[in-house]
Amino acid sequence: MSIPVALDERPRLPVHQRALPLAAVAAARVLAGLRPVRLRAVLEWVRRGAVPATVEQAAAARRAVVAVSLRCAGQSCLQRSIAAALCCRARGCWPTWSTGVRTNPFAAHAWIEVDGQPVGEPHPADHYRRLVTVPPLAAPRPRPGAGEPG
Repeated sequence: MSIPVALDERPRLPVHQRALPLAAVAAARVLAGLRPVRLRAVLEWVRRGAVPATVEQAAAARRAVVAVSLRCAGQSCLQRSIAAALCCRARGCWPTWSTGVRTNPFAAHAWIEVDGQPVGEPHPADHYRRLVTVPPLAAPRPRPGAGEPG
């Protein structure tokens, strides 16, 4: 069995747009070393206050991460998915962050998705069995009487 060694063409980002994805890639490198239960807890904390991401927002974050990091453009799906989610969060939104496996042949993978569809991934949504997901929180409901003069 072989693994792909050639990378897809990476997009270029203007210099003034590289700071956020570079910071997200650096943070993701640290977070990728955490145990799964701790990583999930950190991502659940980070997503607080964010609105659900659109496909366009999630795809833009993923493209930015791939543009600034050769590692994320290659086989490092865990770091890439965390960095893309962090980029989205820095812009006020949150995609669903997921990890999963397939069994034949065995492979683990991490990705971001919106409305159940993987963003920027070559495989369909049911290709991997999800093990851990961190979806966006539902929009908070206004409290009864909130905002009314009292």
